[in-house]
Amino acid sequence: MDTIWVESNGLVIIAESVTKSFGNIQALRGVDLKVKKGEFLTVFGPNGAGKTTLIKLLATLTKPTSGKVIIANHDIKKEPDKVRGLIGVISHDAYLYENLSAIENIRFFASLYGVSEVQGRAIEVIRQVGLESRMHNLVRTFSRGMKQRLAVARAIVHEPKILLLDEPYTGLDQHGSRIFGEMLKWLKSENRTILMTTHNIAEGLEISDRIAILSAGRIAYESETNKVELTGFKEIYFEKVGI
Repeated sequence: MDTIWVESNGLVIIAESVTKSFGNIQALRGVDLKVKKGEFLTVFGPNGAGKTTLIKLLATLTKPTSGKVIIANHDIKKEPDKVRGLIGVISHDAYLYENLSAIENIRFFASLYGVSEVQGRAIEVIRQVGLESRMHNLVRTFSRGMKQRLAVARAIVHEPKILLLDEPYTGLDQHGSRIFGEMLKWLKSENRTILMTTHNIAEGLEISDRIAILSAGRIAYESETNKVELTGFKEIYFEKVGI
């Protein structure tokens, strides 16, 4: 895979004055955001704030209407293919093939990324997410939590250093949320750069290095996580999103 080239200031993700419109609907209204190498940033916001649109932009699934997005020194408009090789995406939708087994799914995605030794790498990541005993079972037999763990394996099979997570806790029960939270801590310990959107304030504050609030398509608040407490941040959140 390509090696990440990090700018001299250590920034891996840069968004400058980014807007995104869908007809008359303006989803993003001038977003400025910077993420350092190895940093875990969580973006909170209500439904309709623009969180999923932001993730899709960073993942090169759509292009900004105006503004600039640079990932690992690559402009997403000019070099989307290079960006895609550097990122892994985890969403509330696992993006798995239900009628294939876990190992068949991961082998397929590994081959798409040109991973060498596909079988060995697929087994390795399935073991890492704790699904070795179920690797030959069809994905349609998996619980929501198991599918999300397999989605992590899918996202990291090509060893990306940047992970984008869009509402990954959606649909998980308490047990599944706890297991997924532990997986995020493991991913963070590997010095990956992670940007996550979520409604889960408590989980986001616990694991993040920095937090932001996206409201009505704009970044309304940013802070280092160690400077805020749960109760105080909830008050800030409700103030910024107008609830």
